[in-house]
Amino acid sequence: MNAKIVLEDGRVFTGRSFGTAGEKCGEVVFNTSMAGYQEIITDPSYKGQIVTMTYPLIGNYGINSEDIESRQPFIEGFVVRECSRIASNWRSQKTLSQYLKENNIIGIEGIDTRALTRHIRLQGAMRAVISTQDLDDKSLCKKAKRSPGLIGRDLVKEVTFDQVQVWNKEGKYKVVVIDCGVKFNILRRLAAKGCRVVVVPARTDAETILKMNPQGVLFSNGPGDTQAVSYVIETAKKLIGKLPLFGI
Repeated sequence: MNAKIVLEDGRVFTGRSFGTAGEKCGEVVFNTSMAGYQEIITDPSYKGQIVTMTYPLIGNYGINSEDIESRQPFIEGFVVRECSRIASNWRSQKTLSQYLKENNIIGIEGIDTRALTRHIRLQGAMRAVISTQDLDDKSLCKKAKRSPGLIGRDLVKEVTFDQVQVWNKEGKYKVVVIDCGVKFNILRRLAAKGCRVVVVPARTDAETILKMNPQGVLFSNGPGDTQAVSYVIETAKKLIGKLPLFGI
């Protein structure tokens, strides 16, 4: 199936679909990792973004259930030079293409990803539309220009847990993690350092956190515009001086 990604400045890249069919808008970004595509796809920080991989072959070791970084993928689209149809790894449970289809993510292969990367590196981050349905360049460019982008958007509310999660029950220090889009590996590392980790939704207020009696509070990283997440800023103000704080 043919597919296109069209940027708001009119630049067009045509390729083939290897994920689900449909149309999505988002900010185009690139990642230069040679491996770790599964971790990138499931990183909540990429909510609202279409991720382009610069390494030419992606998907060659498949997908497994152990290396995910969140409860589901959050990217808007995935762009690669070539998607491997062979998943060669003893832990592989499915192909990258299968995984994208299961999670309703559009993937495009067969475009010059390094040209796309160079373009946004020189021109700056910009909005785009990725589509397998509407393949008219002018129409897609208009849609890209009308898309909301990331400025002023609270995307944290779309990725944060909606309930308190106890990550592990053993450890010397109790650490509360405010989930603005936390990756599971951050929680794994805290647990490995002897922390009892409790993850709370981003809207949890300072009073509730203080009642948990933690030895420290971590503000996680996450997607979107930080200025739009005023409630987390307010929580930080009320916790300063009362507990050790750190953040990503």
